[in-house]
Amino acid sequence: MKISLKCVSALLVAFALAGCASNYVIATKDGGMILTQDKPQLDKKTGLIKYTDEQGNERQLNANEITQVIKR
Repeated sequence: MKISLKCVSALLVAFALAGCASNYVIATKDGGMILTQDKPQLDKKTGLIKYTDEQGNERQLNANEITQVIKR
């Protein structure tokens, strides 16, 4: 009984943590689609959009090249 309770608890925690992260899609003017791990942020000093790609690399993109940012 204790083992099944621990397994259920572990699964609930895993699902709760997985639900916290939201993926976004950045649509560019050239028709490209970029998948991100979290919400892209605008750097007001440079005018670039900062985001983390699917592989975990931090990237930047010129805000003028983006047409849309959609929560996935």
